[in-house]
Parts: sequence; C-alpha cells; structure tokens
Amino acid sequence: MFVTFPERLRVGKPLVVAIDGPSGSGKSSVSKAVARRLGLAFLDTGAMYRALTWHCLNARINLENAAAVEAAARTMGFEQGLTPDVDFVKVNGITVTGPIRDPKISKAVSAVAINLGARKELVRRQQAIIADCNHRIVVEGRDITTVVAPHAEARLILTASEEARMRRRGLQLGGTQTAAQLAEQVLARDAKDSTVVDFQRAADGVYTVDSSELDFEQTVDAVIDVVRRAVNEGPAA
Repeated sequence: MFVTFPERLRVGKPLVVAIDGPSGSGKSSVSKAVARRLGLAFLDTGAMYRALTWHCLNARINLENAAAVEAAARTMGFEQGLTPDVDFVKVNGITVTGPIRDPKISKAVSAVAINLGARKELVRRQQAIIADCNHRIVVEGRDITTVVAPHAEARLILTASEEARMRRRGLQLGGTQTAAQLAEQVLARDAKDSTVVDFQRAADGVYTVDSSELDFEQTVDAVIDVVRRAVNEGPAA
C-alpha cells in the first residue's frame, strides 16, 4: 500500500488559499482536493450561509425580516468540519449536514446571503476560523478573495462555462432536478448573489482558472500551479 504525503509549501508560515467562483464551478470538490494535496485545513463558507438559512426556516424566521435574520446570525450556535475529509455541520447541536443541501435551502439561501448584516457576522466568524487554523487553510465561497481573506497568499477565481456548470450540478444532484430547477440553483442564484458581491471577475492580484475544458484532476493541478506561482515556489522535486 502506497501512502501519499501532502506537498508542503511555506512550511511554518501562513498559507491561505482563497477560492471564489460561481455555482457549479466545482469550488467545493476542487478546494477539498487542493487542501488534501497541500495538507491544509478546509472551510466551505457556503455551508455557513446554508446553515443560517436552515436555522431561520426551522425557527420560522421570515427571511425578508433583515433585522431578525441578522440577529439569528449572531446567536446561532454553529460547528463545522474543518478538514477535507470530515464533512459535518451542526446548528445549535443539531446535525444538519444533509438537510442544508436540500433544494428548498438552495432556493432560499440567497435571501440570507444578500442580508448585509448577516453577511458581516458570518464573515467575522469565517475570519476567526482562519486565524484558529493558524492561517493555513483553503477557503472557498463567493467573497473570499476580496472580503474574507483579501490578503491571502494565493487568491483565485475558479470558473467554467454555463453549460459546464449546469451539467456538473445536474450530475452532483444525481439527475433529480429538472432543467428549470438547475437554472434556478445555478444561474438565478448567481444573479441574486451578484447584487452584493462580485465573485465572477478577478480583482487585482487574483488569478483565474477556467475549468470548462478540464477534468477534475486537471483542474486540481491547475489550482495547485496557481498556488505555487502565487507563493513563488516551484513543483516539489
């Protein structure tokens, strides 16, 4: 049996890899693989927004009540796995790992994501997690390169064509969604979230990886290459 050891970059120094991108671009799966390859912690910030959405719906909080949603963001008990191989999310001690991926949460999450007060609180929590992980972590989401971790050692946008993103999301959901439902989850959500954060155009100093014509392993390799370039370290010998 062969054991693969992580590629070590910036040993003993901070290495935050910030990854933004639209729905269906493969952010989560690619980010997990990159974290595994580099021996880093992993933070899926989208799970935090989904968890808050689940919490509000479970507590019958009107998502249009901005003040109530913001208050819920401040008081919600939240736990999340922070390694690429441990996927769990808890809200007030209740495991919601599966429920937060339900289509009804996907449909409602943008109402929470565009709440600026709630967003500010969740960004605060995300930055605290980065610090708790000694600034050695892969963080993925929609405002990571510009808001959550603007000073990350490596910042990039992972994107793909609309056709590729729709196809990938359909495969991820096991073919259970109609074309209209996929469009709502991928394209409509991106349009709503774009009203508060620009996650599809690279800011200064942010790399772009287009995975439209790449398979999964090629995409992971492309992201790792960006990280190496960003920290000025070549491939391991």
